[in-house]
Amino acid sequence: MFYIIGLGLSDEKDITLRGLEAVRSSTRLYLEAYTSILIVQKERLEEFYGKPLILADRDMVETESDEILRDAHTQNVALLVVGDPFGATTHTDILLRARAIGIPTCVIHNASIMNAVGACGLQLYNFGQTVSLVFFTDTWRPDSFYDRLRENVDLGMHTLILLDIKVKEQSEENLARGRKIYEPPRYMSIPQAVAQLAEVEKKRQGGVVIPERTLAIALSRVGGGPDNERIVCGTLAQLGEQPPNVFGEPLHSLVIVGRRLHHLEAEYAETFAVNPILWREVAQNVYNCNFD
Repeated sequence: MFYIIGLGLSDEKDITLRGLEAVRSSTRLYLEAYTSILIVQKERLEEFYGKPLILADRDMVETESDEILRDAHTQNVALLVVGDPFGATTHTDILLRARAIGIPTCVIHNASIMNAVGACGLQLYNFGQTVSLVFFTDTWRPDSFYDRLRENVDLGMHTLILLDIKVKEQSEENLARGRKIYEPPRYMSIPQAVAQLAEVEKKRQGGVVIPERTLAIALSRVGGGPDNERIVCGTLAQLGEQPPNVFGEPLHSLVIVGRRLHHLEAEYAETFAVNPILWREVAQNVYNCNFD
């Protein structure tokens, strides 16, 4: 059996009982280590599971799936994924490869940012398409996400924006020279995300995100409990002005609030606002939120 097991969002104890049973029945355990991160070290997971973990980077998962799936016809092999297994297309791909060669598969689900984002007070059924925001470079500044964001805005829906992470990435020079030298991990911050959104808005001129009139919510380490989780609300302009430490440790996500904002959503999120008075004023005057 080939298992893909969701680990949840926080630490070693977020795994489900079904997931833990599958882990302990598996001959080999791979920890997918590039689409997201947990807030605990690999060693703590190994201690809790009582088994060693093999770190699986992008190359291994995408190009060495034969090794991961080795002997899975006759043994239990598991790929552990932060959040939920279907949070990345990579995991769908390896499932299809396993099924194509007749290996039985089992997916064990868990919490992910896609549902835990409700911690900020916005209702999940009011969210539209989720988009990703990647690090801009001098030569690559993609803005295709803007079209998805505009579709959500036109429908009044909230938009969850997943901010880029770079783990085990090579510089262009090292990649070109074939040198296995990797850059230090990088995680996009909220101020950087706001700056990139503003840059794309200035370029596209669609009126989709207006920093002083667009409400947004920054989230960090959702599900990590009061010592780790951070939620910060305000206009995009306000969030862009905050020092990075206000938003806590990575990973970060950003929500663009849609115009269907309900007063109960606004009231809940107000408790996390940089300036609650301004938050309510914008919600009332720009989003037509009725607090009476």
